[in-house]
Order: sequence, then C-alpha cells, then structure tokens
Amino acid sequence: MITDSLGRPIKDLRISVTDRCNFRCPYCMPAELYGARYQFLSKPEALTFSEITSVTRVLAKLGDLKVRLTGGEPLMRDNLPELVAQLSTVDGVKDLTLTTNGYLLARHASALKEAGLKRVTVSLDSLDDQVFQQMNGRNFTTTKILEGIAAARAVGLAPIKINVVVQRGVNDHTIVDLARFFRDSGDIVRFIEYMDVGTRNRWSLAQVVSADEILRRIDAELPLEALPPNYEGEVASRYRYLDGSGEIGVIASVTKPFCGDCTRLRLSADGKLYTCLFASLGHDVKKLLRSGAADDEIERMIMRIWRIRSDRYSEERASLPEPRSDKVEMYQVGG
Repeated sequence: MITDSLGRPIKDLRISVTDRCNFRCPYCMPAELYGARYQFLSKPEALTFSEITSVTRVLAKLGDLKVRLTGGEPLMRDNLPELVAQLSTVDGVKDLTLTTNGYLLARHASALKEAGLKRVTVSLDSLDDQVFQQMNGRNFTTTKILEGIAAARAVGLAPIKINVVVQRGVNDHTIVDLARFFRDSGDIVRFIEYMDVGTRNRWSLAQVVSADEILRRIDAELPLEALPPNYEGEVASRYRYLDGSGEIGVIASVTKPFCGDCTRLRLSADGKLYTCLFASLGHDVKKLLRSGAADDEIERMIMRIWRIRSDRYSEERASLPEPRSDKVEMYQVGG
C-alpha cells in the first residue's frame, strides 16, 4: 500500500468511460456551452477497454480496490458490459459499481449484472417532472429513470443509491418527497450539497443547502437517527428512519469537508489521472500505455503521482476569496 503526503492510501478508482452525456444538467454540462457543435472526444482519443483494464490491474496490485464507472453518462459508451466483464476478473477489485443518470439503465441492467457489476448509483434530483426537466436540461421526465431503478432492483444491482444534488431555490422544496418515495424501497437516497465542481456552473455559496438543514427538513416529517459509517472514509453520513423503514445519507462536502479521508484516484476518458475531483492537472497515462509500457512502468508513474499528492480543496475552499477557476470539469472525471 502506498500513501500520499497526508497519509492517504489509494482505495478507490473512478473511471470515466466517456465525456458524452444525454443530459445537459446546468450544474455540470450546461446546454448553452455544450450544444450540437461541441467537440467531444473522438473514438481514437478515448481509452480502450483493454487500456482501462491495464490501469485497473496495476492499481489493484497495490491493495484492495473499489472501482466505479462514471462519465459523462457511462451507458452512452458502446458495449459497456464488455468492460465490466474484463474488470470483474481483475484480482484485487473488491467492488465494481456504476454511477448513471438512469435514462438508459432499464435497457442495460440485466447485461451489466450478468457481466459482473455489483451495484448502481442513480442520479435523480427531483420527482417533480417540471423541476427535473429544468435540472436535466433536456425536458426528460422521471419515467425512464424510475423504470431503470426498478430494472436494476429486479436483477439484483443492490443496494441502489439515489444521488440528489440539492440547490437552493431549484429543487430543495422536493427533497422530503424524494425521501418519502424511496423510504420503503430498500434504496438509499443520498442528498449532496451543491458543489463548485468544474468552472461552468456559476456556483455560489448562497445556492448551497447545508446537510444540517437537509436533515432538519426531513427529520421534521420523517424522524431520523444517526448510523455509524459502513467503512472508514465513507463520504455520506448515514441516518435511518426511526420507524425502521429505510436509510438516507447526506454528503456535506461544502460545510463539513472530508478531504482527510479521501482515497480516490480518477481516470478520465482521454487517459489522464486526476488526484482530486477539483484538480486542475491531469497526468497522461494514455501516452505511456500506447508506447507499449509494461505494467511496472505504469505502476511507477502512479506511485510517483500519488506520493506527492496533497489535494484538500474542499477544506481550503472556505479560506479562498473565490472558487478556483482552473478546475477540471465534472463530466470529464465523474462525480
């Protein structure tokens, strides 16, 4: 096991398999900036499945590894179950999951499960179709997302987590409805403070609904009690309903940052390694892969990058006069 300059090991690998998405959420990929003429990665520019598997194999040698496939929207990557099948056989990969907006999930859930996927996380910011349409930027209703969640549940991609980005004045009035809707489903809704990920979402602190406020609103109608974390470094604080009917989580990355426990390395679709969700610099592993480098060369590169890692942007944010303007965009490295 290797650790960074703050003593944090690598335990998680987030793999962005595509920079494309069928949504245009204003807090990630606003439509006015990512229109029909926007140039996403061409097929030769993106890592192949075998290249992704090579990097994963190297990292898994360094210690038990949790792998999450992200995007963009990962289900827009052709033949994704083939990658899942490859990754599921890598020694040292102890968990293999997917984060998706859910729109295409019903179509692919069974094949993903058969290929070896363990669980899914689905982004769903509101059950109110008018609010949801505003937040996905494509006028999609919740119908296909709820069908995708049901399909994932039916094939055993569970427990399913439902991620909700909470923005004041946009969807915060619908959070209790979401909690109530999924309370008896066995799924876990996780409410996420609105973050300044990337540089194009016009983030301001005034738009953040704190985790404490989210909990107060839900607890007032559906009483809660705290639960211990499932594992060290878990990003969501856990709560269950007092009547025993279910569980929720809150991710307080703005008001109570947790950089000290961050064990995540991110691999972008174009083959760059990022040591933080808010990083500005990516390290080009694709060039090494395509030069025919052996696994030990890739391992040395990763160890060199990780040992000098000192990222803790969320903890530093409060002391900055304004959010940094040189951060990688979220659709490039996943959430």
